[in-house]
Amino acid sequence: MNRQPTFIEGVAVAGVASLCGSAVFTALTSVLSASAALHVVIAGLALAYVIYLLRRSRERVGRITTLALWGLASLALWVMAMPLAFYLLAHIAMIWLIRSLYLYSSLFPALADLGLNALALAAALATALHSESILLSIWSFFLVQALFAAIPSHLRTKCGNAHAPEHDDDRFQHAHRIAESALRKLSSVR
Repeated sequence: MNRQPTFIEGVAVAGVASLCGSAVFTALTSVLSASAALHVVIAGLALAYVIYLLRRSRERVGRITTLALWGLASLALWVMAMPLAFYLLAHIAMIWLIRSLYLYSSLFPALADLGLNALALAAALATALHSESILLSIWSFFLVQALFAAIPSHLRTKCGNAHAPEHDDDRFQHAHRIAESALRKLSSVR
């Protein structure tokens, strides 16, 4: 599963997340307060989404460490009994950070993704205020999140060197060719 996530795949993730999240919320409200149930649903959906992102990433290094750090941060937020708004924002920030680290190679796509997260939160809150439906709120949030597939993983700035290679692989190949050329020159001098 090393291919880049697509919008259609994101729509499917939104559908599954909204169905599962609303079912878990409904089940938990029979034994917990609505606030406690929302805390559990937020943490569960964020964990599932982080696992999805890590599985879709081409980067293999640090996945277990990332999951462990996410778990520790989530546990700390739970133990500190953060207000729901801060708890939600912290989980969205962790999703943004993980997606930025694992799927983007420069600052500009990461900033675009930050804006997308803000838009997703606004869509979810507006849906919650107008419909009072947890299913539609989760659907709205993850539907907007699905748009991250349209953000290019790298964007080149106009300020850089016009002759510089555009991709990391191109830069590596360029450096590799220079090194081989230098080795040939050194071997021919002897």
